[in-house]
Amino acid sequence: MSRLYPAPENIIALSTVCVGVGPGGTTSMIARIVVVDFQGTPLLDKFVRPTMEVVDYREATTGIKSWQLFSKEAVAFNVLQQYIANLMRGKIVVGHGIWNDLSVLGIPHPAVATRDVALYQPFRNALRSPHQIIGLQTLCWQLMRRRCQEGLIDPSENARAAMDLYRSHSKDWEATIIKGNWPSSLPPSTFSRCYS
Repeated sequence: MSRLYPAPENIIALSTVCVGVGPGGTTSMIARIVVVDFQGTPLLDKFVRPTMEVVDYREATTGIKSWQLFSKEAVAFNVLQQYIANLMRGKIVVGHGIWNDLSVLGIPHPAVATRDVALYQPFRNALRSPHQIIGLQTLCWQLMRRRCQEGLIDPSENARAAMDLYRSHSKDWEATIIKGNWPSSLPPSTFSRCYS
């Protein structure tokens, strides 16, 4: 690989799962995060202690139970936030709908250092949905014939799936960027604060 391409050790993928807080539990708060390296090996898998009262554990989709967020292994949000900010610094962050993850983490990241499989235009074009955000499950099945997200939301599976999608096209993706073109759509404008 040319040295213009990002080194594999500088590429990570992350995925979060949230519970609901606030009126009706409609506001998302991070409950679990998984970070994997370029090969999909877990670097971090942690439950996060709530900073507000949880109104809805969203258990039918998350599988998260209250004891997991209050166990000795669960990490305080401010500790996690600092750790993740340090881990992401200077790295390419891969994911699906990364703006959601950055939003619940409260950590901005340079847009040019993100590789969002939900926004990658060649994926959208291949599925004939040039202006739509396509779900991770659909991307995995249509582009890799791989099943994912068939049961509960599993951030470990999601982070690995996003990384595998990126790796399957990383040469073309990075070559386009090296040529000075950006091959992805913009994230929703309401999340512009998530990008520095």
